[in-house]
Amino acid sequence: MDYKHIFQAAIDRLHDEGRYRVFIDILRTRGKYPDAQCFGGNGPKPITVWCSNDYLGMGQHPAVLTAMEEALHDVGAGSGGTRNIGGNTHYHVELEAELASLHGKEAALLFTSGYVSNEAALSTLGKLLPGCVIFSDELNHASMIAGIKNSGCEKRVFRHNDLAHLEELLEGEEPGTPKLIAFESVYSMDGDVAPIAAICDLADRYGALTYLDEVHAVGMYGEHGGGISERDAVADRVTIIEGTLGKAFGVMGGYIAADRNIVDCIRSYAPGFIFTTSLSPVLVAGALASVRHLKASAMERDAQQDAAAMLKRKFADAGLPVMESVTHIVPLLVGCPVKAKRISDVLLAEYGLYVQPINYPTVPRGTERLRFTPGPWHSEDKQDELVGALVEIWDRLELKAAA
Repeated sequence: MDYKHIFQAAIDRLHDEGRYRVFIDILRTRGKYPDAQCFGGNGPKPITVWCSNDYLGMGQHPAVLTAMEEALHDVGAGSGGTRNIGGNTHYHVELEAELASLHGKEAALLFTSGYVSNEAALSTLGKLLPGCVIFSDELNHASMIAGIKNSGCEKRVFRHNDLAHLEELLEGEEPGTPKLIAFESVYSMDGDVAPIAAICDLADRYGALTYLDEVHAVGMYGEHGGGISERDAVADRVTIIEGTLGKAFGVMGGYIAADRNIVDCIRSYAPGFIFTTSLSPVLVAGALASVRHLKASAMERDAQQDAAAMLKRKFADAGLPVMESVTHIVPLLVGCPVKAKRISDVLLAEYGLYVQPINYPTVPRGTERLRFTPGPWHSEDKQDELVGALVEIWDRLELKAAA
């Protein structure tokens, strides 16, 4: 067996399809988000980051940095192992209480990432509910798909945000069958939003639990940053809310929030929680400071929404093919993986502007795009620089403008 050839062929296929992913070598500049340094070629050069999921720049916020520095000084670097072995660092206890409060739930549970929280929670829920059928939106994140698969449950995929199709599938199950509807609030590639209240109505009608992924909405929406479910005043109707600490909160980690018994079941049964080292107290301290700050401050999310709205207008006015989005996500349609990569390369090499191309399987073939996430400190001057560069590149590559 020629193992080397098999692996090389797998990489070659990605190159042939224009889907081979290249990660840039980057260092962010403390206190100067979205400025960074890009390494390679003739050494580091200054760039502006346009695609970070640190939507509000909280990874550079003084309160967050101070909290992390103090934790490092007071308790050291690591957590000492799993929480079963190393114990609950008090920062973990405080952050879980803060997250439960944020979502109006009895309890919360921390994981090492949003991916892990989805996979662990969904796979465990399915195993604890005999004969459970999970109803999954077709655009759910890979971590949710993995969790559903690993649950061993039967799965029903409903068309994206299609309530009629979801109800048709729910009607097809026996009334006594345990059911779980899994969906997201903000879908990060298109920037659209789920009809949470209407999905909860269906869940009530057909006796289903609901599992809501709010990773692209926590910190961003609602009076206290509780996400779309807080903004729409429906958090109390959702059984389980999952979120991340690595996007708008600017640090690292994932979590679920739900009633105490459900959280205790996940804590007690989920291998993805039980058998992995818990988050460093340094990270938890930073996340705790970020959550507390954004619960009290709307300045960052208001400024971010203004920046996103401005960039959408500027793209449209310049004739660039901006895709419709009702959230902070600003996608620009390219429709070809090779061209998307080419635009990204030119922006970085010639203009010092960094945005990563989004290709299959993250988005369907033919809808390849550049995904921009302007934040509070992407000023109008920075936006004009970006738009000017894109217009020049679009003309140079003879790409199709907006219809």
